[in-house]
Parts: sequence; structure tokens; C-alpha cells
Amino acid sequence: MAGALILWTHALAALLFGAVALWAFRSREEQVPRLPLTVALTATALWALAVAGIGSDDLVTVLAELLRNLAWFGFMVVLHRRDGSVRPPFALATVYGVVGLVALGSAGLQMLGSAAPADRAADFADAALLLQMLVTVAALLLVQALHTAVAPGAGAGLRWIVLALGGLWLTDLNIFTVGYLTGELAPELFVLRGVAMALVAAGIGAGLHHKGDWSMQVSRTVAYQSLSLVGIAAYVALLALATSALATVGGENARVLQTAFVFGSTAAVLTLVSSPWLRAWAKVKLAKHFFRHRYDYRAEWIRFTETLGQPEGAAPLDERIVKAIADLTDSPAGLLLVPDGSGLGPGAAWNWGRDMLPAASDAALARHLARTGRIIELDALRQNAAEGADLAAVPQWMLDLQKAWVLVPLPHLGQLAGAILLARPPLPRALDWEDFDLLKVAGRQVASYLAEARAQEALAEAQRFDEFNRRFAFILHDIKNLVSQLTLVARNAERHADNPQFRADMVVTLKESVERMNALLARLSQHHRSRAEAPHAVEVMPLVERLAAARAKQHPIAATGTRAAVAHADPARLEQLLGHLIQNAVDASPPHEPVTLDVGADGLRVTIDVIDRGCGMSPGFVRDRLFKPFVSSKEGGFGIGAFEALQLAQAMGGGIAVTSREGSGSRFRVTLKAAHAADVGMGEAA
Repeated sequence: MAGALILWTHALAALLFGAVALWAFRSREEQVPRLPLTVALTATALWALAVAGIGSDDLVTVLAELLRNLAWFGFMVVLHRRDGSVRPPFALATVYGVVGLVALGSAGLQMLGSAAPADRAADFADAALLLQMLVTVAALLLVQALHTAVAPGAGAGLRWIVLALGGLWLTDLNIFTVGYLTGELAPELFVLRGVAMALVAAGIGAGLHHKGDWSMQVSRTVAYQSLSLVGIAAYVALLALATSALATVGGENARVLQTAFVFGSTAAVLTLVSSPWLRAWAKVKLAKHFFRHRYDYRAEWIRFTETLGQPEGAAPLDERIVKAIADLTDSPAGLLLVPDGSGLGPGAAWNWGRDMLPAASDAALARHLARTGRIIELDALRQNAAEGADLAAVPQWMLDLQKAWVLVPLPHLGQLAGAILLARPPLPRALDWEDFDLLKVAGRQVASYLAEARAQEALAEAQRFDEFNRRFAFILHDIKNLVSQLTLVARNAERHADNPQFRADMVVTLKESVERMNALLARLSQHHRSRAEAPHAVEVMPLVERLAAARAKQHPIAATGTRAAVAHADPARLEQLLGHLIQNAVDASPPHEPVTLDVGADGLRVTIDVIDRGCGMSPGFVRDRLFKPFVSSKEGGFGIGAFEALQLAQAMGGGIAVTSREGSGSRFRVTLKAAHAADVGMGEAA
């Protein structure tokens, strides 16, 4: 009965393997190497046919099984080489070469056993069985490594084939293990082997037919534990092989030799396993040769932190942040978007052209990124393959810019510290889970750098205010001395006004006091501050023309615009405000380029544009530094002109808007409330 079952099950397996071999040869599946798979399937079909026709112990069947094993090893080698995950390549050939030699040794022992005397045939059979167990254990280990290598990027069909191949070796391992433990290979085991081989053939056929995709990955913890169990099994098999050999050659001392070998080998293995260095080395080697990731995280993180932590004198921190994120994905350029009011505006850029900078910030994008923290693939939005919320939040200029690839938010403590727009890499690709995880972690890291830098700037600003307060205390002390000196002169003038010598001394004292006060004023501001008045109707054009005429000797200034402009303002404050802006424009302009003062009115507002064609300013400087006190782009500047101008405009109910481009000049627009022409002079009379 068992013989008939062996015949029919192996014949069925041979038929299935032959049919799958023909199917594989005609298949157009690009991920599966057709020729090596066809050869392996054909060899397996011939072996199953030999078992069914002439038995498992025949010399032809032994050679057919050896050919089957070598053919499958060749197929696995081809898959490994196509994957390219083995480093260095010669390690691949070495591993498979050793396993192939063990398979040859097993076949050789089976052949010797068939020709040996009956009393020695059992020893050869046991040794051959042990070698077959070692081959199957090694094959299972290689299958697990192959599955880990091909699983992330392969289709479901190839993974089905790899899993079916694992089933083939697992079946052989169980058959050989049971046979070795029981002392014989019972016919029932070969019946089960035939059934299992038929199932393996069906699994490979399903893999060739399957065109879908599914995900299956083995965690590192499970892999390490599985490999540990495989190592234990290999050690037990080696121990059994060695003790059997000692029993054969040891004679009367066989028992002593076996005991010494078992004790010594166990002690040596325990000593090696307990070594921390060996455990660490094994983990590194297993991770290096049996797992494949897109990134070498250690190298990437070292490069990332080195880019962020470059010493002073290198590129600014904001630019280094953009470069660090861009390097992770081989992006050639990037743009930092930072909070600008309620939206996100352009900040630092790395290899990003000025002509591609957005004109204004976008509040919807800032709210969306702050709420979701999602990394947005712009190509998916362009193909309408992403969520509608992303598409609604991303501004149109970003979608129209084909260079834009990925938008990475920078969250920090529940707030959005900014976002980085990455340019498309030379080899475009879709992001996978590793990209998203790495960019998310890196985004949080650089957000903390940005937050720390801003905190340092705030602290430095507070320190500058403290320094200013200390300086002002000395100035107040000097003013107090001047007031005391002038008070004494005024008191003595009542009694000694007729004395010529006193009058001469008084003139000298007044001159010295004026010089000292002018020096103090120069330390505070370049212009004298007049007494503030309540805002009232003021004709703007005469005031602007007067300022232009006063500065004409210093620099060419042109006053243009409507003469009907009447603003609700304080003339003294407005003159001081425009004086600051005109002085900044003159300082920024070449000597031959005039500064233009253009006055406009639309009935609701009055605008005064101060236009220069100087060096201009970057968007980051305008947003972050221009209107901050004690920050100046001019050498030796005190940095309070633009700050004070903005304060004066806001005090009159107006504001200042800036449009600037590096290398093209700047436009400062002062906006004030309009007043009626009939009200001119009423404020002064009051």
C-alpha cells in the first residue's frame, strides 16, 4: 500500500512540476528569472519521477536529488545577484559553494553506502543523513535571507515562489530528522514527502499566476531568534555526526572520547555565546548580510548631524538645515518656509533660484501642516492620487512649479516651526515608508534646531536692550551734568550779565554744552526729534518736497505724485518717519541713482513710496530683521531707524509695507489715513 502511495504521490508531483516548468518557460513575469526557475522545476520533476519509478535508494535517484538541490541553489543565487543586497559579492558564492559541497558529500556517502558491506552500510547512511540535514538547515537559512532581501520591492508572485521553496526544504528537514531519530526512513515518510512536493509545485504555480501584491516582512527580533534556533539545530546535528564518527573509529575508548567531545564542545560554545563582543559582532553581521534597507541609517545620521553642526563661518544655520534634509533624499535643492504672520513665507534657500520664490505667505497651508503634520508628495497631488485636504491646502504656485517634489513640515512642541520644500532628485521616485519615517524624524530634529536658534536670537535681543539701557544710563548722567551746568550759568547771568568776562565765559560754556548735546544726539539718532502733536489734516506733497530739497545736496532725490494728497498725521512724526526711510534709501543707493518719493491717494488712504535702486534685501532679512531694533545692515549702524519709522507710522494709525529684491532695490510704502482738504490748518489752529 505504501509503495503504491509513494508511486502515485511522486508521479503527481512530477506531473505538476513538469507543467509548472513549461508555464515558467513561457511566462513573461519580469521579476522571476525564467531560465533558472525552469531548470530547477525540470530537475525536481525528474527527481520525483525517479522516486516514483525506480525508488529513493537507487543511484540514479540520488544523482537526481543532487541535481535538484544544485538547480534550486542556482535559482536562489540568481535571485540574490539580481537583488544586489549582498556585500561583498564573493560572500554569496562562498556560502552557496560550501552548501553545494556538503550536498555533494551527502550524495557521495549515499553512493558509498550502496556499495559497502552490509555491516558498514548503516554507518554511511547515518552520515549521509546528517549531511542532508545540514544541507536543508543551510538552505532554510538562505531562503529566509532571500525572502528578506526580495520582499520589500518584489511582487507577490516572487514571494510566493520563495515561500514555496522554503516549504520544500522544510519538508526535507522534517523527513530527514525523523528518519535519523528513528534509525530508518519509513515508507510513510516518503508518502508524506510526495504529498508535500505536490503542494510545493502548486505553490510555485500560484506564485507564477499571482499578479497582485501583499506585504509580509519578518522582524529582526524574530529573525535573530529563528537563526538562533537554526544554529542550535546545526550544533546538535554536528554533535550527532561527530559522536557517530567517534563510535566508529574510537574502539574501546569510544565512550570516553564521546563524553570528552560533548563536554568540551558544549563548554566552548557556552564560552563563545557568553562573549558580549561575539554577540555584538553576530548582530552586526546578520543585520548587514540578511537585511536590506534603503538607507544606511548610521551613515545618514552622522552626515545629517555634521551638516547641522558645522562651525561658525560656514553657511547660516537655516541654509544648513535645508541642505541636511535635502541630502537625505538626494534632493539637489530646497527652500525653507517659515512662519510669516498667519502663514508660511520664504526663508533660507539652498540651491533654490530667486525667481522661484513665492510672492506671499499662505495661511491655509500653515494651518493644514500644523494640524496634520503630514509629509506631502506633490506629484501625488498633481496626479489627483492624494487626499483632498492636502490638495486644498497646497497653494497653486507650488503645484505649478514642476521642480517642487516633497513638502516636509517641521513640528516642534505642538507648533509649526516651518516647512521645507524639496526639489525633485535627478532620479524621480515615489516615497516609501522608510522615506516618510526618516523625513519625519529629521523634520522634528531640525525644528528643534530652529526653535533653539530663535530662542537664542530673542535672548540676544534682550541682552542688546539691556546693553542699551546701560548706555542710556551713562547718557542720562551726562545730560544731568549738562543741565546742572546750564542751570548754574542761568542763575549767575542774573547777577553778572553786565560783566564782559562773564559773558565771554558763558559763550564758551554754551558752545561746549551744545557740542556735547549734539554728540549725545548723534549717539541716539541722526535727526533731532520735534515735539509730537495730535494727528490732524496735513498736506503731504509740500512736506515731501521740503524733505527732498533739504537732502538734494547730499543725494539726488525726486518728488512725484499727486498734490491733492491730504493725510491724517502728525507733521513732526511724519517728517521724522520719512527722514529715517530717506536716509536708509540714500545709504543703500549708488551715488548716481536717485531716490524717488512718490505720493498717492485714493480717497481712503494716502501712500508715500520711498523707492531706491540699491542693493535690496532678502525676504528673510525683511521679515526677521528689518524692523527689529539694534539690527542694521550698515556698517556701524545703530539699527533703530526702520524700527522707529514703523513705531511712528503705527502711532498715527498707519503702517509700512516693504517690497525688496536683492540686486534690484527696495520700495518702502507708508500708508496713512486720508483727511479732507478743508480740514488743513484746523489742527494747527487748535
